[in-house]
Amino acid sequence: MGNILLFSVIVGLVMALLVVPVTIMKKQNKKEGYPSFAALFGATLLITTIIVFVFYYMTNLDQNFTSMWILLIVAAGFGATLATGTERMVKGALFLGSLLVGAYFLTAFVFNADEKFESAKMDVKTEIEAFDEKETPASVPPQFARNKMKKAFGQVPNTSYYELGRLQIQKVNGEYVYIAPVEFSGFFKWFKGDETPGYFTLSATDSSSNPKFIKEEMVYTPSAFFNKKIERHIRLNYPKQIFNGDVQLEIDDEGKPFYIRTYGEFISARNGFEAKGIVMVDPKSGDTKSYKIDEVPAFIDGAISPETVSLQNSYFGNYVQGFWNSRFGKSDVKLPSDEGTEANVSPIFDENGDMYYFTDFTSPKEGVDSMLGYSLTNSRTGEATFYTGNLEDSYMDSQGALQIIQKKFIEKKWDGEMPVLYNFYGEASWLTPVLDANGFLQNYFIVSAANPEISAYANTPNQALKQYKTALQRGGGSVDGSSKAEEKQTNGTVVRVYKEKTGDYTVVSFLLDNGNNYIVSSENSLLAIYLKENDKVNVKYMDTGEEFLPVKELTIEGL
Repeated sequence: MGNILLFSVIVGLVMALLVVPVTIMKKQNKKEGYPSFAALFGATLLITTIIVFVFYYMTNLDQNFTSMWILLIVAAGFGATLATGTERMVKGALFLGSLLVGAYFLTAFVFNADEKFESAKMDVKTEIEAFDEKETPASVPPQFARNKMKKAFGQVPNTSYYELGRLQIQKVNGEYVYIAPVEFSGFFKWFKGDETPGYFTLSATDSSSNPKFIKEEMVYTPSAFFNKKIERHIRLNYPKQIFNGDVQLEIDDEGKPFYIRTYGEFISARNGFEAKGIVMVDPKSGDTKSYKIDEVPAFIDGAISPETVSLQNSYFGNYVQGFWNSRFGKSDVKLPSDEGTEANVSPIFDENGDMYYFTDFTSPKEGVDSMLGYSLTNSRTGEATFYTGNLEDSYMDSQGALQIIQKKFIEKKWDGEMPVLYNFYGEASWLTPVLDANGFLQNYFIVSAANPEISAYANTPNQALKQYKTALQRGGGSVDGSSKAEEKQTNGTVVRVYKEKTGDYTVVSFLLDNGNNYIVSSENSLLAIYLKENDKVNVKYMDTGEEFLPVKELTIEGL
């Protein structure tokens, strides 16, 4: 509290000097019935100090002197109005100067667009690596996870005191889970309870799993009040630091919770933001510690707040040719999607367990659902890569994928949530959980970004992948395997054959005498339609580790 009190006194003193008309008060001192200059100045100083303290305490604004420009404009304006003669001229000049400073701050976004773009510049690649089909994507939608946690709220002691806090995804002990703290439901509940009892966890990959309540007392939380409100506690300990984004709950591998918040610097003139590190708080003891980005503890996944990543995406997409182009010509402008689950971005994990924020970019032209690329931003370092996609194909954006789902299930009134682009079998594909009107998960829908007529859905992501592989084989797509799949060759005798006519093609599933199952479309191998038991074959396939291995080439001896 000492820092904010001292800062309030200093700013209050400056404001009092600007407001009190010194010349007039010295003349009035000679008349009876008027307060002395010292009394008026002291009263004004007390009032301005209180105003400054309340303003900074309530807003949690950084206590840098550049942040007081609004207060100086108001104080200088009053001072110039009340003063006379030379004092009015001096304070009038100060008022005009403060207006110029305010105008500079308010218009900085026009002039620092190039700096913002440079700060958000990304590496450019063509396509993300193919997904390993033996893995399970973190695809349980947040709304569904939140509904399940609410239904399990009876595990919380004194349930009426609390409500479910902000939901977010992270990796704990190698498992992908949703985390949601238990928060106070109001001021009087906080006043009586003083501390929250813990948090919920729920698998982000298994929709059939149930939430678990973990008991961990937390005193400094977002729903607390006064100095125990976590944002204010952080501000009181770091009065000059620049923060961006909400506080986030992170759990270490022992299950202990910590709150973190991203800090950084303005791009220029109190405008724009570039992340530099985090502040971490023990919510039970209130102990705080700051880390630079390259020093962040290993258990923290979201060192860069999703709000910061959303800003970076906006800088990169809008300011490629400056500010005015982003408003009028819009040449090369790419608009980041707002379909993300956290501040317009969606957290996903790669095969190494590293978290990235996914965002697709679309055209600024209305009514166009063509994707202009997509980005992945490392949630610990802030390093980002922009993927153009196959330039020979026109990719559908996330909004287009959601519209397909809406039309597919129009009678049931189901909608998609959290669309994420993956490279499935060499095909850019949208994976989207489908929820009913009550927020319950119904299925997983996969659709090709380049060929929207190719789609599949099933009860689990892995089942949907198998269906999608078949749809690709029969619908004109190519099955190139996963990032870990090797192209192999084998031969043997056919033991069993199953053929299914789908559209213009036939999908052939067969079992060889080596015990492995294979699947091939007549689109890729026309003569596969003649395959029968006891045929001897040579097979070139992708070793994906799945139950039915995708065939690239099939040769039947004697044909």
